[in-house]
Amino acid sequence: MHVKKGDNVMVISGKDKGKQGKVLEAYPKKDRVLVEGVNVVKKHSKPTQTNTQGGIVSQEAPIHVSNVMLIDPKSGEPTRVGSKIVDGKRVRIAKKSGESLDK
Repeated sequence: MHVKKGDNVMVISGKDKGKQGKVLEAYPKKDRVLVEGVNVVKKHSKPTQTNTQGGIVSQEAPIHVSNVMLIDPKSGEPTRVGSKIVDGKRVRIAKKSGESLDK
């Protein structure tokens, strides 16, 4: 996958097109990512011992990884991701600026 947990991404298609957020979780086997503040759904929950009130809860749902693009750290625009080998390690780079995405 071209995105990892902690990356800043922009949604490029769907109902939340144009929104930006941080990747909270990545699900590589399902090709999906959970992005902060994107694809918020209402979920009905029964009262339990931990949540005695119950009711309707808003939470993020995963979206397909093809619907997000990484944000270029230099320009702040969406960019494609490439890779280079630096000091024997594979490093992700932004195609627009050539800036490294891995810390």
